[in-house]
Amino acid sequence: MARYTDSVCKLCRRERQKLFLKGQKCYTEKCPVEVRNYPPGQHGLSRRAKVSEYGVQLREKQKIKRMYGLLETQFRNYFEVANKAKGRTGENLIQILESRLDNVVYRLGFVSSRKQARQLIRHRHVLINDRPVDIPSFLLAPGDIVKIKEKSKKLDMIHSSLKRVKDHTYPWLSIDKASLSGTFIQIPERTDVPLNANEQLVVELYSK
Repeated sequence: MARYTDSVCKLCRRERQKLFLKGQKCYTEKCPVEVRNYPPGQHGLSRRAKVSEYGVQLREKQKIKRMYGLLETQFRNYFEVANKAKGRTGENLIQILESRLDNVVYRLGFVSSRKQARQLIRHRHVLINDRPVDIPSFLLAPGDIVKIKEKSKKLDMIHSSLKRVKDHTYPWLSIDKASLSGTFIQIPERTDVPLNANEQLVVELYSK
């Protein structure tokens, strides 16, 4: 399966904001966005071109896509599903992305990035309703219980991440740190999702 293998810090610098793709490094002063807050490349510092309406929409799409660690085809497929569903397309899209297993494992605080979440899932460290699932894109339904496999509960990456998260919780998720499990209570409302992005611009871009 195709995946992005270049430096993820370049993606944050291109969008000029932290996308939290590098885990613990994003929370330190060593984060490249803190050190060099301008696009990568030899002309990054001097680039002052006026951005068109299309350019603004494209950057917003790229930002959301990169936050959730998706490639173009998969992101576009999610958009098509969101567009056919009832309600506002942009909100539907965010709700789908928030329902992905890798995102929920990240939101629960078991890992410090969605990339780590995908690694944890692919290595079969995660159970859904007591059954192993190794598909990061698996979409959860309300009531699903996500837990770390018993043999995997001693992994350092999980405990170090939970120490950093502390009381960082989300209303559509509940977590039991003692058992390293969490429940996907409901599909989140857009207003509850801490996402610094305008998904309506994505709708406008794909509607052209």
